[in-house]
Amino acid sequence: MRPVGVLGGMGPQATVLLMQKIIAATPAQDDADHIPLIVDQNPQVPSRIQHLIQGTGEDPTPVLVGMARRLQMAGALALAMPCNTAHHYAPAIRASVSLPLIDMVALSVSHAVSLAPPNGIVGVLASPAVRLTGLFDQALAASGLTALYAQDDDAVLSIIRRIKSDGPVAETRHALAKVSRGLLARGAQVQMIACTEFSLIADTIDPAAVSFDTLDLLVSGIIGFATEGEAGHYKVDTNPPTKGATTPQSRSNKETIP
Repeated sequence: MRPVGVLGGMGPQATVLLMQKIIAATPAQDDADHIPLIVDQNPQVPSRIQHLIQGTGEDPTPVLVGMARRLQMAGALALAMPCNTAHHYAPAIRASVSLPLIDMVALSVSHAVSLAPPNGIVGVLASPAVRLTGLFDQALAASGLTALYAQDDDAVLSIIRRIKSDGPVAETRHALAKVSRGLLARGAQVQMIACTEFSLIADTIDPAAVSFDTLDLLVSGIIGFATEGEAGHYKVDTNPPTKGATTPQSRSNKETIP
């Protein structure tokens, strides 16, 4: 078993959810069969919203780099980060350590390609910071797909902030369901949950859409690296839980990601 270091705390519940999903997805007969994780649960990472959207907040890069270095020193052989927006800072994290970063964005784009028709639209349920930074756009476009985002940034931010403060309450569930319906009406038959706060209420996505959670892709990547991969390369299950209408068969059950 290869230990994986987790840059966590963005937000705290999302990191706990990642760990719960890893435990649930790992075939185990005893404690020693589970994935070794080294978790830096750091809620004091500067706000990605304030830095990327408002332009007033502290740059999270130095804190994330420090976390990555500590995880490497602690014995991690790969890194994972259960925050989509924070992947904007992935180049700096990679440059600061000699470990591979299990890239949730790359894994999610690969899975979206397996679900969407050629020249299709993928609805991205994410923080407005993801749209502003184009985190998914270029990779989706390279595969002939178009990213589609919610039209009301304030409404999306309100959902994220409410989940951070109060958890997955009924109001946030109804609000995210409305956003999902809006994307579906604009042609996004395939939708990805690309905010780990939304992962806490993933079952609210419109059932008429084909949806998947980027956090599930990260779970598969972590398990694949810990049990099968070598440093720098790992195998990942490209068929994580997918909800909604019948979809085309995935191109491959296992895909090697550099």
